[in-house]
Amino acid sequence: MQETKFTKTINKRKCFGTKFQLAVWTEIAKITPGTTKTYSELANLLGKPKSARAVANACGKNPYPGPIPCHRVIRSDGSLGGYSGLGGIITKQKLLESEITNSK
Repeated sequence: MQETKFTKTINKRKCFGTKFQLAVWTEIAKITPGTTKTYSELANLLGKPKSARAVANACGKNPYPGPIPCHRVIRSDGSLGGYSGLGGIITKQKLLESEITNSK
């Protein structure tokens, strides 16, 4: 069964996804540079505490990894998790390091 897709503007980008994906991307867009949230924290913010894996899947489908900074979302154990943006996990690590350095 195909889920219904919706459109929403997030950080000046027109996004197309499920209600859940749009909600995840909206929360990700609120994460300030130099900070991170875990997949579990986002799931809790969305009122779906058992949905950390679904949050991770939504991150992987993020259509705009720069404007919707999914690199700021990490695993609960502190490891980086994945990154669907260009350059993969190495880019995620570099982006986080750069933001932390620039936020000091």
